[in-house]
Parts: sequence; structure tokens; C-alpha cells
Amino acid sequence: MNRSGTFTRRLVLAALFAALGVLLSLFAVPVGGARVLPFQHAINAVAGVVLGPWWAAGSALVTAILRISLGTGSLFALPGSPFGAVAVGLAYRYLRRDEAGLAEPLGTVLVGAPLGALLIAPAMEGAAGGLIALAIAFALSSIPGAIIGYILLKALRRTGALGPRPRC
Repeated sequence: MNRSGTFTRRLVLAALFAALGVLLSLFAVPVGGARVLPFQHAINAVAGVVLGPWWAAGSALVTAILRISLGTGSLFALPGSPFGAVAVGLAYRYLRRDEAGLAEPLGTVLVGAPLGALLIAPAMEGAAGGLIALAIAFALSSIPGAIIGYILLKALRRTGALGPRPRC
């Protein structure tokens, strides 16, 4: 596939992942000041493998902005999603295994939660209850989401929708 076709394919897939994330945000669970969304993290796991780190992060960021605009997400979606997608994309780039989808909580909890606690929580008058509470809320969302994403990746591989796993 030529470079233009690859760009168009990634752009369309990123938009589809963002739309799916907005649609599935109806199944969010409120935890503290945040609305946790395991399905967004599952999408990040799949997008990180399929699109790579930067396209997946862009898709997650678009999803977060749309969710906030539609009132189905909180400001904590901004630091919560993109870093998990980057973690998966980078892990897949080096591992070339679907298990890279399980790296999503590393970016979400270890990078997203501290950024949320430092940048977003003060603007919301400490709505998250501090770094530990925010990290727990992010973990409660991202760990099940990463597992769901990994299962989806395996199912997509099995059906042939993603093609065979690249050889290392």
C-alpha cells in the first residue's frame, strides 16, 4: 500500500476508534470525580497495536474532547487515555506481540494519573481526592479495559480481521 493509502487508512481507523469510544462512553461508571470507562482503555489497547502510538493517542484525545463536549466525560479523560494508547503503541513497536495491549495501564496510571492530579484536579478544586485516589480510579478502569482489549485483539487475530501477527 502506498504512503497516501496508509495515511488514509490510519486516519479512518483513528476516527472509527474515536467514534466507538464516544458511543461506548454511555457505559461509563462514576468513581469519585471521574467517570471510568473500561471500554475506552480496551479501544486504546486495540488502537495502539493497529495504529501505533501516535495515531492511537490522537484518537484517544479526540474521544476525550468529544466526551467532554457531549457531557459524557470529565476533564480527567484528557490525561487518562492518550498515555495508555502511547504505552501500548510503543510496547507493540518493540514486542510485536498482542500482549502489548496489556501495557495500557502503565501509561494511564503511571503517567496519566500524576498529570491529572497535578493539572486537572486543582482546577476542579481537588475533585479527584489526590494522586492515590486518582491512580486507583484510573487503575480500576484501565486494568479491566486492557484485559478486554487483549481479548479483542486475540479474537480479531483469530478471525483474520487483523491478519497474522508480524514475525519478530
